[in-house]
Amino acid sequence: MQIYLVGGAVRDQLLGRPVVDRDWVVVGATPEAMLAAGYRAVGKDFPVFLHGDSKEEYALARTERKTGRGYHGFAFHAEPSITLEQDLERRDLTINAIAQHDDGHLVDPYGGVADVEARVLRHVSAAFVEDPVRVLRVARFAARYAPLGFRVADETMALMRRMVDDGEVDHLVAERVWAETRKALAEPMPEVFVRVLRECGALRVLFPEVDALYGVPQRPEFHPEVDTGIHVEMVLHAAATLAPGDALVGYCALTHDLGKALTPADVLPRHIMHEQRGIQPVQALSARLKVPADFAFMAEMVCRHHLNAHQAFELKPATVLRLLESLGALRRPERLEAFLLACMADKRGRLGHENDDYPQAGFLRACRAAAAAVTSKPFVEAGLEGPAIGEAMKKAQAQAIAAVTKPTAGHPGPQP
Repeated sequence: MQIYLVGGAVRDQLLGRPVVDRDWVVVGATPEAMLAAGYRAVGKDFPVFLHGDSKEEYALARTERKTGRGYHGFAFHAEPSITLEQDLERRDLTINAIAQHDDGHLVDPYGGVADVEARVLRHVSAAFVEDPVRVLRVARFAARYAPLGFRVADETMALMRRMVDDGEVDHLVAERVWAETRKALAEPMPEVFVRVLRECGALRVLFPEVDALYGVPQRPEFHPEVDTGIHVEMVLHAAATLAPGDALVGYCALTHDLGKALTPADVLPRHIMHEQRGIQPVQALSARLKVPADFAFMAEMVCRHHLNAHQAFELKPATVLRLLESLGALRRPERLEAFLLACMADKRGRLGHENDDYPQAGFLRACRAAAAAVTSKPFVEAGLEGPAIGEAMKKAQAQAIAAVTKPTAGHPGPQP
Protein backbone atom coordinates (compact mmCIF):
# COMPACT_ATOMS: atom_id res chain seq x y z
CA MET A 1 0.00 0.00 0.00
CA GLN A 2 1.38 3.39 -1.07
CA ILE A 3 -0.34 6.68 -0.21
CA TYR A 4 0.07 9.94 -2.15
CA LEU A 5 -1.21 13.47 -1.65
CA VAL A 6 -2.97 14.45 -4.90
CA GLY A 7 -4.88 17.12 -6.73
CA GLY A 8 -5.61 20.59 -5.42
CA ALA A 9 -3.41 20.36 -2.34
CA VAL A 10 -0.30 19.70 -4.44
CA ARG A 11 -1.30 22.33 -7.00
CA ASP A 12 -1.88 25.02 -4.40
CA GLN A 13 1.38 24.22 -2.62
CA LEU A 14 3.20 24.86 -5.89
CA LEU A 15 1.32 28.13 -6.33
CA GLY A 16 2.08 29.24 -2.77
CA ARG A 17 -1.63 29.31 -1.94
CA PRO A 18 -3.17 28.08 1.33
CA VAL A 19 -4.12 24.40 1.23
CA VAL A 20 -7.72 24.07 2.42
CA ASP A 21 -8.53 20.42 1.66
CA ARG A 22 -6.19 17.49 1.26
CA ASP A 23 -7.10 14.44 -0.80
CA TRP A 24 -5.15 11.20 -0.95
CA VAL A 25 -4.92 8.31 -3.38
CA VAL A 26 -4.02 4.83 -2.23
CA VAL A 27 -2.20 2.48 -4.60
CA GLY A 28 -1.98 -1.29 -4.09
CA ALA A 29 -4.80 -1.68 -1.57
CA THR A 30 -8.19 -3.34 -1.38
CA PRO A 31 -11.32 -2.10 0.39
CA GLU A 32 -10.87 -4.87 2.93
CA ALA A 33 -7.32 -3.70 3.69
CA MET A 34 -8.54 -0.11 4.16
CA LEU A 35 -11.25 -1.18 6.57
CA ALA A 36 -8.78 -3.36 8.47
CA ALA A 37 -6.48 -0.33 8.79
CA GLY A 38 -9.23 1.65 10.51
CA TYR A 39 -10.60 3.69 7.61
CA ARG A 40 -14.35 4.20 7.20
CA ALA A 41 -15.97 3.59 3.81
CA VAL A 42 -18.02 6.52 2.43
CA GLY A 43 -17.90 6.22 -1.38
CA LYS A 44 -21.07 5.16 -3.20
CA ASP A 45 -19.81 4.87 -6.77
CA PHE A 46 -16.18 3.93 -6.08
CA PRO A 47 -14.06 3.12 -3.02
CA VAL A 48 -13.47 6.25 -0.92
CA PHE A 49 -12.59 6.15 2.77
CA LEU A 50 -12.27 8.60 5.63
CA HIS A 51 -9.22 8.58 7.87
CA GLY A 52 -10.17 7.80 11.45
CA ASP A 53 -8.42 10.86 12.92
CA SER A 54 -8.02 13.53 10.22
CA LYS A 55 -11.34 12.69 8.46
CA GLU A 56 -9.57 13.39 5.16
CA GLU A 57 -10.58 11.40 2.07
CA TYR A 58 -8.50 8.48 0.84
CA ALA A 59 -9.57 7.02 -2.51
CA LEU A 60 -8.32 3.80 -4.02
CA ALA A 61 -6.48 4.31 -7.31
CA ARG A 62 -9.00 3.77 -10.09
CA THR A 63 -9.69 4.01 -13.79
CA GLU A 64 -12.95 4.92 -15.46
CA ARG A 65 -14.69 3.99 -18.68
CA LYS A 66 -17.34 5.97 -20.57
CA THR A 67 -20.64 4.05 -20.74
CA GLY A 68 -23.19 6.73 -21.61
CA ARG A 69 -24.03 10.39 -21.95
CA GLY A 70 -23.51 12.99 -19.26
CA TYR A 71 -21.84 13.09 -15.90
CA HIS A 72 -23.19 9.76 -14.67
CA GLY A 73 -22.23 7.80 -17.77
CA PHE A 74 -19.12 6.13 -16.30
CA ALA A 75 -18.04 2.77 -14.95
CA PHE A 76 -15.23 2.80 -12.40
CA HIS A 77 -12.61 0.14 -11.85
CA ALA A 78 -10.47 -0.04 -8.72
CA GLU A 79 -8.10 -2.85 -7.80
CA PRO A 80 -4.55 -3.14 -6.37
CA SER A 81 -3.00 -3.40 -9.85
CA ILE A 82 -4.09 0.13 -10.87
CA THR A 83 -1.01 2.35 -10.95
CA LEU A 84 -0.69 5.92 -9.75
CA GLU A 85 -0.08 7.06 -13.34
CA GLN A 86 -3.32 5.41 -14.46
CA ASP A 87 -5.24 7.13 -11.69
CA LEU A 88 -3.74 10.53 -12.52
CA GLU A 89 -4.52 10.09 -16.21
CA ARG A 90 -8.28 10.14 -15.57
CA ARG A 91 -8.10 13.62 -14.00
CA ASP A 92 -9.19 16.75 -15.81
CA LEU A 93 -6.24 19.17 -15.90
CA THR A 94 -2.52 18.58 -15.73
CA ILE A 95 -2.19 20.95 -12.77
CA ASN A 96 -4.59 18.65 -10.90
CA ALA A 97 -2.74 15.47 -11.94
CA ILE A 98 0.33 15.84 -9.74
CA ALA A 99 0.95 13.54 -6.77
CA GLN A 100 3.29 13.93 -3.82
CA HIS A 101 4.94 11.09 -1.91
CA ASP A 102 5.27 11.38 1.86
CA ASP A 103 8.96 12.23 1.40
CA GLY A 104 8.00 15.29 -0.68
CA HIS A 105 8.90 13.76 -4.03
CA LEU A 106 6.51 14.78 -6.84
CA VAL A 107 5.08 12.33 -9.36
CA ASP A 108 4.21 14.36 -12.44
CA PRO A 109 3.70 12.13 -15.49
CA TYR A 110 1.64 14.66 -17.48
CA GLY A 111 3.60 17.89 -17.15
CA GLY A 112 1.51 19.55 -14.49
CA VAL A 113 4.44 21.31 -12.82
CA ALA A 114 5.49 22.88 -16.13
CA ASP A 115 1.91 24.05 -16.72
CA VAL A 116 1.77 25.56 -13.23
CA GLU A 117 4.91 27.51 -14.06
CA ALA A 118 3.60 28.48 -17.52
CA ARG A 119 0.18 29.40 -16.05
CA VAL A 120 -1.71 27.12 -18.43
CA LEU A 121 -4.92 25.13 -17.89
CA ARG A 122 -4.42 22.06 -20.09
CA HIS A 123 -6.32 18.77 -20.28
CA VAL A 124 -4.53 15.57 -19.27
CA SER A 125 -5.72 13.30 -22.07
CA ALA A 126 -8.28 12.90 -24.84
CA ALA A 127 -10.59 11.32 -22.24
CA PHE A 128 -11.30 14.90 -21.11
CA VAL A 129 -14.18 15.01 -23.62
CA GLU A 130 -16.03 12.21 -21.84
CA ASP A 131 -17.16 14.32 -18.87
CA PRO A 132 -19.15 17.51 -19.69
CA VAL A 133 -18.75 18.85 -16.15
CA ARG A 134 -15.13 19.51 -17.09
CA VAL A 135 -16.21 22.37 -19.33
CA LEU A 136 -17.60 24.11 -16.27
CA ARG A 137 -14.65 23.14 -14.12
CA VAL A 138 -12.12 24.59 -16.56
CA ALA A 139 -14.10 27.83 -16.71
CA ARG A 140 -14.24 27.90 -12.91
CA PHE A 141 -10.51 27.29 -12.54
CA ALA A 142 -9.92 30.04 -15.09
CA ALA A 143 -11.99 32.40 -12.90
CA ARG A 144 -9.98 31.38 -9.83
CA TYR A 145 -6.51 31.62 -11.30
CA ALA A 146 -6.93 34.47 -13.80
CA PRO A 147 -5.38 36.92 -11.28
CA LEU A 148 -2.23 34.76 -11.43
CA GLY A 149 -2.14 34.93 -15.21
CA PHE A 150 -3.58 31.51 -16.06
CA ARG A 151 -5.21 30.91 -19.44
CA VAL A 152 -6.92 27.95 -21.10
CA ALA A 153 -4.65 26.10 -23.52
CA ASP A 154 -5.74 26.40 -27.16
CA GLU A 155 -5.99 22.64 -27.57
CA THR A 156 -8.15 22.37 -24.44
CA MET A 157 -10.46 25.11 -25.67
CA ALA A 158 -10.75 23.20 -28.95
CA LEU A 159 -11.83 20.07 -27.05
CA MET A 160 -14.38 22.07 -25.10
CA ARG A 161 -15.85 23.42 -28.36
CA ARG A 162 -16.04 19.86 -29.65
CA MET A 163 -17.92 18.77 -26.53
CA VAL A 164 -20.44 21.57 -27.09
CA ASP A 165 -20.79 20.74 -30.81
CA ASP A 166 -21.26 17.04 -30.03
CA GLY A 167 -24.11 17.84 -27.65
CA GLU A 168 -22.35 16.43 -24.59
CA VAL A 169 -22.94 19.64 -22.63
CA ASP A 170 -26.68 19.33 -23.28
CA HIS A 171 -26.75 16.36 -20.90
CA LEU A 172 -25.51 18.23 -17.86
CA VAL A 173 -28.01 18.08 -15.01
CA ALA A 174 -29.13 21.33 -13.41
CA GLU A 175 -27.67 20.49 -10.01
CA ARG A 176 -24.14 20.09 -11.40
CA VAL A 177 -24.39 23.24 -13.51
CA TRP A 178 -25.50 25.23 -10.48
CA ALA A 179 -22.91 23.69 -8.15
CA GLU A 180 -20.07 24.73 -10.47
CA THR A 181 -21.64 28.11 -11.20
CA ARG A 182 -22.09 28.92 -7.54
CA LYS A 183 -18.43 28.16 -6.89
CA ALA A 184 -17.39 30.20 -9.92
CA LEU A 185 -19.40 33.22 -8.77
CA ALA A 186 -17.38 33.17 -5.54
CA GLU A 187 -14.03 33.19 -7.36
CA PRO A 188 -11.86 36.33 -7.68
CA MET A 189 -12.74 36.92 -11.35
CA PRO A 190 -16.17 35.37 -12.05
CA GLU A 191 -16.42 37.25 -15.33
CA VAL A 192 -13.74 34.92 -16.69
CA PHE A 193 -16.07 31.97 -16.05
CA VAL A 194 -18.63 33.60 -18.35
CA ARG A 195 -15.98 34.57 -20.89
CA VAL A 196 -14.57 31.04 -21.16
CA LEU A 197 -18.02 29.48 -21.47
CA ARG A 198 -18.86 31.94 -24.23
CA GLU A 199 -15.59 31.25 -26.07
CA CYS A 200 -16.28 27.51 -26.21
CA GLY A 201 -19.98 27.95 -27.03
CA ALA A 202 -21.33 26.54 -23.75
CA LEU A 203 -22.80 29.86 -22.60
CA ARG A 204 -25.50 29.80 -25.29
CA VAL A 205 -26.41 26.25 -24.25
CA LEU A 206 -26.37 26.61 -20.46
CA PHE A 207 -27.05 30.33 -20.00
CA PRO A 208 -28.85 31.50 -23.16
CA GLU A 209 -30.36 34.46 -21.29
CA VAL A 210 -26.86 35.75 -20.54
CA ASP A 211 -25.42 34.89 -23.94
CA ALA A 212 -28.19 36.94 -25.59
CA LEU A 213 -26.83 40.12 -23.98
CA TYR A 214 -23.68 40.18 -26.10
CA GLY A 215 -23.93 42.58 -29.00
CA VAL A 216 -26.89 44.45 -27.47
CA PRO A 217 -25.97 48.16 -27.45
CA GLN A 218 -26.52 50.63 -24.61
CA ARG A 219 -26.41 54.42 -24.59
CA PRO A 220 -22.70 55.35 -24.66
CA GLU A 221 -23.18 58.47 -22.50
CA PHE A 222 -24.21 56.19 -19.63
CA HIS A 223 -22.43 53.00 -20.70
CA PRO A 224 -19.14 53.80 -22.46
CA GLU A 225 -18.54 50.04 -22.81
CA VAL A 226 -21.73 49.99 -24.98
CA ASP A 227 -22.07 46.17 -25.26
CA THR A 228 -24.44 44.84 -22.59
CA GLY A 229 -22.58 41.54 -22.35
CA ILE A 230 -19.34 43.37 -21.59
CA HIS A 231 -21.23 45.45 -19.03
CA VAL A 232 -22.35 42.28 -17.23
CA GLU A 233 -18.75 41.03 -17.18
CA MET A 234 -17.69 44.34 -15.64
CA VAL A 235 -20.49 44.17 -13.07
CA LEU A 236 -19.39 40.66 -12.11
CA HIS A 237 -15.85 41.93 -11.62
CA ALA A 238 -17.09 44.84 -9.51
CA ALA A 239 -19.24 42.48 -7.42
CA ALA A 240 -16.27 40.22 -6.71
CA THR A 241 -14.26 43.27 -5.66
CA LEU A 242 -16.98 44.67 -3.41
CA ALA A 243 -18.09 41.33 -1.95
CA PRO A 244 -15.26 38.80 -2.30
CA GLY A 245 -16.47 35.21 -2.22
CA ASP A 246 -20.16 36.19 -2.13
CA ALA A 247 -21.90 34.05 -4.74
CA LEU A 248 -25.30 35.58 -3.94
CA VAL A 249 -24.17 39.06 -4.93
CA GLY A 250 -22.43 37.50 -7.93
CA TYR A 251 -25.63 35.83 -9.12
CA CYS A 252 -27.52 39.09 -8.80
CA ALA A 253 -24.80 40.79 -10.85
CA LEU A 254 -24.99 38.08 -13.51
CA THR A 255 -28.76 38.38 -13.93
CA HIS A 256 -29.60 42.02 -13.21
CA ASP A 257 -29.85 43.16 -16.85
CA LEU A 258 -31.32 40.11 -18.61
CA GLY A 259 -34.22 42.26 -19.76
CA LYS A 260 -31.98 44.25 -22.09
CA ALA A 261 -31.83 41.28 -24.47
CA LEU A 262 -35.60 41.68 -24.92
CA THR A 263 -35.61 45.40 -25.76
CA PRO A 264 -37.35 45.99 -29.12
CA ALA A 265 -34.85 46.81 -31.86
CA ASP A 266 -36.53 50.13 -32.71
CA VAL A 267 -35.95 51.38 -29.15
CA LEU A 268 -32.22 50.60 -28.95
CA PRO A 269 -29.85 51.74 -27.57
CA ARG A 270 -32.34 52.83 -24.89
CA HIS A 271 -33.73 50.15 -22.60
CA ILE A 272 -37.01 51.48 -21.28
CA MET A 273 -38.66 49.07 -18.80
CA HIS A 274 -35.81 46.57 -19.06
CA GLU A 275 -36.22 45.86 -15.33
CA GLN A 276 -39.76 44.56 -15.89
CA ARG A 277 -38.76 42.66 -19.04
CA GLY A 278 -35.95 40.99 -17.13
CA ILE A 279 -38.14 39.38 -14.48
CA GLN A 280 -39.32 36.49 -16.68
CA PRO A 281 -35.83 35.44 -17.90
CA VAL A 282 -34.44 35.73 -14.36
CA GLN A 283 -37.20 33.48 -13.07
CA ALA A 284 -36.69 31.05 -15.96
CA LEU A 285 -32.94 30.80 -15.39
CA SER A 286 -33.34 30.34 -11.63
CA ALA A 287 -35.97 27.64 -12.12
CA ARG A 288 -33.99 25.78 -14.78
CA LEU A 289 -30.81 25.71 -12.68
CA LYS A 290 -32.78 24.96 -9.48
CA VAL A 291 -30.98 27.73 -7.63
CA PRO A 292 -31.70 28.14 -3.91
CA ALA A 293 -34.75 30.21 -3.01
CA ASP A 294 -32.74 33.08 -1.52
CA PHE A 295 -30.67 33.39 -4.71
CA ALA A 296 -33.79 33.36 -6.90
CA PHE A 297 -35.51 35.94 -4.72
CA MET A 298 -32.61 38.36 -4.52
CA ALA A 299 -31.84 38.08 -8.25
CA GLU A 300 -35.45 39.00 -9.06
CA MET A 301 -35.37 41.90 -6.58
CA VAL A 302 -32.16 43.33 -8.02
CA CYS A 303 -33.49 42.96 -11.57
CA ARG A 304 -36.78 44.61 -10.65
CA HIS A 305 -35.50 47.42 -8.43
CA HIS A 306 -31.90 48.33 -9.33
CA LEU A 307 -32.94 51.53 -11.09
CA ASN A 308 -34.97 52.51 -8.02
CA ALA A 309 -31.79 52.18 -5.98
CA HIS A 310 -29.84 54.33 -8.44
CA GLN A 311 -32.59 56.96 -8.29
CA ALA A 312 -33.13 56.67 -4.53
CA PHE A 313 -32.75 60.41 -3.88
CA GLU A 314 -35.65 61.16 -6.23
CA LEU A 315 -38.04 58.57 -4.80
CA LYS A 316 -40.96 59.53 -2.59
CA PRO A 317 -40.70 58.28 1.02
CA ALA A 318 -43.63 55.91 0.46
CA THR A 319 -41.85 54.46 -2.60
CA VAL A 320 -38.66 53.91 -0.59
CA LEU A 321 -40.74 52.15 2.07
CA ARG A 322 -42.30 49.86 -0.55
CA LEU A 323 -38.84 49.04 -1.86
CA LEU A 324 -37.65 48.08 1.62
CA GLU A 325 -40.79 46.03 2.21
CA SER A 326 -40.38 44.22 -1.13
CA LEU A 327 -36.91 43.17 -0.05
CA GLY A 328 -38.11 42.16 3.40
CA ALA A 329 -35.31 44.43 4.59
CA LEU A 330 -37.06 45.77 7.70
CA ARG A 331 -36.78 42.36 9.33
CA ARG A 332 -33.76 41.10 7.38
CA PRO A 333 -31.21 43.89 6.92
CA GLU A 334 -28.77 41.47 5.26
CA ARG A 335 -31.07 41.44 2.24
CA LEU A 336 -30.66 45.18 1.85
CA GLU A 337 -26.88 44.77 2.06
CA ALA A 338 -26.82 42.16 -0.71
CA PHE A 339 -29.15 44.33 -2.82
CA LEU A 340 -26.99 47.43 -2.34
CA LEU A 341 -23.76 45.59 -3.14
CA ALA A 342 -25.26 44.35 -6.41
CA CYS A 343 -26.54 47.83 -7.27
CA MET A 344 -23.19 49.37 -6.44
CA ALA A 345 -21.52 46.80 -8.69
CA ASP A 346 -23.92 47.82 -11.47
CA LYS A 347 -22.92 51.45 -10.97
CA ARG A 348 -19.21 50.62 -11.10
CA GLY A 349 -19.44 48.02 -13.85
CA ARG A 350 -19.08 50.65 -16.56
CA LEU A 351 -16.02 51.77 -18.48
CA GLY A 352 -14.37 54.64 -16.65
CA HIS A 353 -16.70 54.38 -13.63
CA GLU A 354 -14.95 51.58 -11.76
CA ASN A 355 -14.34 53.74 -8.67
CA ASP A 356 -17.56 55.76 -8.58
CA ASP A 357 -19.08 56.61 -5.21
CA TYR A 358 -22.50 55.23 -4.41
CA PRO A 359 -24.07 57.49 -1.76
CA GLN A 360 -27.44 55.87 -2.44
CA ALA A 361 -26.28 52.94 -0.32
CA GLY A 362 -25.76 55.02 2.81
CA PHE A 363 -29.03 56.81 2.23
CA LEU A 364 -31.06 53.61 1.85
CA ARG A 365 -29.39 52.09 4.91
CA ALA A 366 -30.41 55.16 6.92
CA CYS A 367 -33.96 54.91 5.54
CA ARG A 368 -34.18 51.29 6.61
CA ALA A 369 -32.90 52.10 10.10
CA ALA A 370 -35.41 54.94 10.45
CA ALA A 371 -38.34 52.80 9.30
CA ALA A 372 -37.30 49.82 11.42
CA ALA A 373 -37.21 52.03 14.52
CA VAL A 374 -40.96 52.59 14.27
CA THR A 375 -42.84 50.20 16.55
CA SER A 376 -46.49 49.44 17.14
CA LYS A 377 -46.36 50.27 20.86
CA PRO A 378 -47.45 53.95 20.74
CA PHE A 379 -50.33 53.13 18.40
CA VAL A 380 -51.56 50.30 20.59
CA GLU A 381 -51.34 52.58 23.62
CA ALA A 382 -53.34 55.19 21.67
CA GLY A 383 -56.15 52.66 21.35
CA LEU A 384 -55.76 51.64 17.71
CA GLU A 385 -56.68 48.08 16.78
CA GLY A 386 -56.25 45.65 13.88
CA PRO A 387 -55.47 47.06 10.43
CA ALA A 388 -55.47 50.61 11.81
CA ILE A 389 -52.20 49.84 13.62
CA GLY A 390 -50.52 48.74 10.41
CA GLU A 391 -51.76 51.79 8.52
CA ALA A 392 -50.52 54.12 11.24
CA MET A 393 -47.15 52.40 11.29
CA LYS A 394 -46.73 52.75 7.52
CA LYS A 395 -47.52 56.45 7.74
CA ALA A 396 -45.04 56.88 10.58
CA GLN A 397 -42.39 54.90 8.72
CA ALA A 398 -42.79 57.05 5.61
CA GLN A 399 -42.48 60.17 7.79
CA ALA A 400 -39.32 58.74 9.37
CA ILE A 401 -37.86 58.11 5.92
CA ALA A 402 -38.78 61.63 4.82
CA ALA A 403 -36.71 62.98 7.71
CA VAL A 404 -33.54 61.17 6.57
CA THR A 405 -30.99 63.66 5.31
CA LYS A 406 -30.07 63.34 1.64
CA PRO A 407 -26.68 64.24 0.17
CA THR A 408 -26.47 67.87 -0.90
CA ALA A 409 -25.98 66.91 -4.56
CA GLY A 410 -27.56 64.07 -6.47
CA HIS A 411 -25.41 61.35 -8.02
CA PRO A 412 -27.32 59.84 -10.95
CA GLY A 413 -26.70 56.20 -11.65
CA PRO A 414 -26.98 54.33 -14.93
CA GLN A 415 -30.05 55.31 -16.92
CA PRO A 416 -32.28 53.15 -19.12
